Amino acid sequence: MPPEPHVVARGAADPRVLVLLLPGGRTRSTARARRGVAYLRMLPFGWAAAGGGPGVGVWRLRYRYRGWNEPERHPVADARWALARAAERHPGVPVILVGHSMGGRVALHVATAPGVAGICALAPWIEPPDHALPVDPAVPLLVAHGDRDRTTDPAGSQRFAAAHGGRFVLVKGENHTMLRRYSTWNRLVTEFTRTVPRRQGHRGIWPNG
Repeated sequence: MPPEPHVVARGAADPRVLVLLLPGGRTRSTARARRGVAYLRMLPFGWAAAGGGPGVGVWRLRYRYRGWNEPERHPVADARWALARAAERHPGVPVILVGHSMGGRVALHVATAPGVAGICALAPWIEPPDHALPVDPAVPLLVAHGDRDRTTDPAGSQRFAAAHGGRFVLVKGENHTMLRRYSTWNRLVTEFTRTVPRRQGHRGIWPNG
C-alpha cells in the first residue's frame, strides 16, 4: 500500500487555534518519512507553541515521503491534506503554520489555503520561483533565519519577507540546525502564536493518532 500522511495531535483538546508543524526534508527522496531528525526537531516548537496561551492545539505532520520531489511536491499535498482534516475536525479554528527548512517552503506554498491564519517560516528553503507565491497581506508572516546558515539562504528569506510585508528576524550566530540559539527560536514561535486571534466558543473533536 502507498504511504499516507499522518498527524500527531497534542495540546488543547478543544483548541481555539491550531498550530501545524511542518518538518524539513530532502530535495528528492521517495523513501518513507520516519520519525527522524527533521521530524523530532519540531518537537520543541510544539512545546513552545503550546506555551503561547490557553486553547492552543498542536499537530505534527509526518509526510508520506522524505523529499520535495519536484514536480510532484509531495509535502505540499500532505500539508493540504492536513489543513482539510483540520477544517473537518475543528471547523472555523484558525491554523498557524510553523515550518523549518523544506517545511518552511511548504508553508509558503499553502499560504493562501483556507483556514491559514499565520505563517512562521524558520530557515526556509526558498527557490527563485517561490518569490512569486501569493501571500495574503492580512495573514501575519514571520520569516526567521540564522546568519550562519549555509544550507538555505538568509538573504532570500529577507527578500521574501520584505516583498510580502512580513517580519524578518536574523538570528545571529545560528546555523541551519537552529540549536545554538534554541531559546531564541522557541521564543519567536511562542510570541508569534500569540499574534493570531483565537476562535471563541468552539467545541471541536480531537483526532486520534
